[in-house]
Formats: sequence, structure tokens, C-alpha cells
Amino acid sequence: MNINSNVKTADITLLLEGTYPYVSGGVSSWVHQIIRGLPEFSFSLVFLGGARDNYGTMKYELPDNVVHLECHYLMDDDSRATAPKARRGQARPFAGIARLHDYFRAPESGLPKDLLTRIVTSLGQPEGITREDFLHSEQSWELIRNDYSRFCTDPSFVDFFWTVRSMHAPLFMLAGVARQVPPSRAFHAISTGYAGFLGMLLHQQRGRPLLLSEHGIYTKERAIDLTQAGWIKDARETFGGGLDDDVSYIRRLWIRFFEGIGRLTYAAADPIVALYEGNRRRQIADGAETARTRVIPNGIDLARFAPLRAQRAGRVPPIIGLLGRVVPIKDIKTFIRAMRTVCTLLPDAEGWIIGPEDEDEEYVRECRELVTSLGLEGQVKFLGFQKPEDVLPKLGLLALTSISEALPLVILEGFASGLPVLATDVGSCRELIEGNGEEDRALGTAGAVAPIADPESYAREALALLTNGHRWHAAQAAGIARVERYYTQPMMYDRYRLLYQSALNKS
Repeated sequence: MNINSNVKTADITLLLEGTYPYVSGGVSSWVHQIIRGLPEFSFSLVFLGGARDNYGTMKYELPDNVVHLECHYLMDDDSRATAPKARRGQARPFAGIARLHDYFRAPESGLPKDLLTRIVTSLGQPEGITREDFLHSEQSWELIRNDYSRFCTDPSFVDFFWTVRSMHAPLFMLAGVARQVPPSRAFHAISTGYAGFLGMLLHQQRGRPLLLSEHGIYTKERAIDLTQAGWIKDARETFGGGLDDDVSYIRRLWIRFFEGIGRLTYAAADPIVALYEGNRRRQIADGAETARTRVIPNGIDLARFAPLRAQRAGRVPPIIGLLGRVVPIKDIKTFIRAMRTVCTLLPDAEGWIIGPEDEDEEYVRECRELVTSLGLEGQVKFLGFQKPEDVLPKLGLLALTSISEALPLVILEGFASGLPVLATDVGSCRELIEGNGEEDRALGTAGAVAPIADPESYAREALALLTNGHRWHAAQAAGIARVERYYTQPMMYDRYRLLYQSALNKS
């Protein structure tokens, strides 16, 4: 934890879970953009990570208008530092937690506002539920045992018990964080989840405005992660019974937990910002009040990328580049498999995987082994992290094979540099490539869209673009026109400037 007790009151405190400034990627790039692009505001940063050992040095140099940074690691468990002592726990606060859990199971039942206020203000306090009460008290034991007997289907009680403890323990840490965060005129969470929960705590405790921006929908992304997570096992899976309605009980328990704290964040935040209309509709379906929602798309620095067009060779190079982290959600394996077909039909083609490889070493190893097994050494290359402006002019096609995205900055950067894009049909990718609305669609198609996890379809679309000069140049022109008309940095800055000014006027 890095707290500067002498820090002045910030205009905006950004609440950041697993992103800026320690992890590179689209969300972190956006945060860096916002801070640098709005120098009239001062920013304080609260970084929430998992295990401390998973993070190295900062990936970004903090701008001068960042006045404070503190870091908290939710998986750093000091519960064994002191020996547990028998304790009864207070009945009323635990009854409130039970009612909150009922709301998570059935949101349509509603949640009394005074109950939420009581829970939030007393969390971690002696008159409420302390961390020690949650970990060791009789009341906590009775709550967990009762929930198991009423609702649990197949996991053992031991698995259920430790799951409940694991998912709730960080909330007590966050309650302590909320009481220590330096003063701020407004708070801005860049996701729901634990960062959003912290924002809700700060809003409730201090009465300051809370803004929420979601690049992807956190609950959707966590659901994808949890359905694939190897560390979750229960009896139904262990004994070969398959997944219960595709998702086992323990997985559903985690998913419902994140959905529940997401609803608490939505109830506290105003405005609630999405990057595109599809995600705004998802927020509303997940409990956000319609009147509080709005769309503000990403914007890019045209002055940085437009000059790259002049660096392009006259011939379209048969090089397909994927700029992104080498992690499962980017589905790098589909890109590699598609390149097998591309290279068979276009022998001088190359596939470049351009992005950091330090997040999931096992997945990186599997991707490299796949390249070898498909005989693609020398044609599919891992280049590691590169500055986009150093590689975009060398590509003939920008690739994105993700299974989940929001509004990828890399697509806009590709357009601005004069590069068509081939993306999977996720997030806003289709509307970025084909247009959103009649006027936008009239600009033309800026590449192609392929189904998720379909290497053959992906390869077919890639070959069609690379081998058809007329189509390639039409796609290039459409992408340039679209990004210049709808997705510039000044447009994005102006919209967030207004949001921040409105929030500060309320504080």
C-alpha cells in the first residue's frame, strides 16, 4: 500500500481493478489518455490487484496531474497473522447480510435503501461485522451453514464454506481502504466488480458523486473467466456429471456474487457510461437505471496515427498482425489456426502476434507449441510488446480474434493508420467495421467480421481482403472516414470534461 498522507484533495479519484498503471492494454491506454487529455483536473489513483507477486513495475509514466497513487492486493491474506478467538458476532448485522444475499438471488425483490446504508457504513466496524466476526464468529458460521442447507446443490460443505469466505474476504479489506482513501471531490470507477464496490462504499460513506465507466461488461467477462477457470471444481464435475445447465453450482455462486455487487454499483453511480449502445442495453438489463446510462465511445489521437498512412508501401503486404495481450480472452489460438490455412493458400503470408506475454505463461507456451505443431515456424512470429506506430505501417491487415471485447482502441488505431480490420463478431466490432446507423454505414465497410472461434471462416475473410486490391482500398477509405468523423480524442475529451465538471459542481 502506498499512501501519501500529505496529498491534497484530488478532483477525481480513479478506482482501477487490475489495469492502469501496472497492466498494459486497452483500458489502461484509455485511462492514460483521459488523465493526460484533461490536465485541468487533478487525479488520485487507487489500484486494486490480485496477488502482489503478479505485478511488476509500472507500465506507464504517471502524468503530472496525478497527485496520489495507492495499491491494494486483494489476495494478500493476513488472516493467519493472529490466532482466531471464539466470538459470538452480532445478530442484526448478520441478518442484514442474509437479506442482501436474498437480494442477490432475486433482485426483483428489491433492497431497502436504509438496509444497504446500514451494511455499508458498519462493514468492518465494531458495531457491525468486523473481518474477525466474518472469519471466526458463530453468527457467520450459522449464516454459511444455513445458506448451504437451503440453497446448495452438489458441492461439499467444505468447498462451499471456503468459496463463501474467499469471495467475501476482499470486501472487508475494501471497507478499510474506503476509510483511508484521501479526500476527493468525486470518484470514478472504471468497472463494477471490486473497484465498483469500493466506489459504492465511498459514495455511501462520503456523499461524493460516483461515476462509472465500463469498457466491457465486468459481469459478462467474469462469467467467461469463471466458466473456464480450472481452479473451480465441484462434485458434479469431479464425478463426470457435466456442468449443471452449463455452469456448476460453485461457478454460478461466483457469477451471482459479481452480478450482485454490480447492481449495488449501478444503484450508486450516476452517470453510468458504456462505450457503445449494445453494452448500454446490457447494463440496463443487469439493473442500471435507464436515465443514468449514456454512451461515450473511445477516441484516438489522429495526429499520432494519420501520418503512418504515408509510410505504407504501394503493394499490400501479406502480413496479418494481431496487436493484443497473449491471453485466452484474445483467443490467440484461433488466429494461429487461421494462419495455417492462410499460409497454405498464400505461401508468402506471415502472422505477427504483437503484445505482452507476461500475464499467462502457460497460455503463451501452448500458443508457441501450436505454432510448432502446425509447421508455422518462421511464418507466425511472436514480437512481444511494440509501439503501434512502429508496426501498423508494415501490416496488410489488422486482426482481432477475441471472444469478448467492448470498443477496441486498436481497431480505431488501425483505421487511422490506413489499415483494414478483420475482427470477430464481439462487442462493437461489427458496428466499427460496418457502421452504426444509416449515415455511418454509407461510409462503407472497413474490413470484415468473422464468427468467434472459427479459424476457417477467419482465414477465408483474411484471404479475400489480402488478395482483392479494390476491396482492400475501399475498406481502407471507409475506416479512415469513420474514425475521423466519429472517434476522435477531442470528442471523447469534451464529453468527459462535461461529466467531470457536472460531478464537481455537485460536490
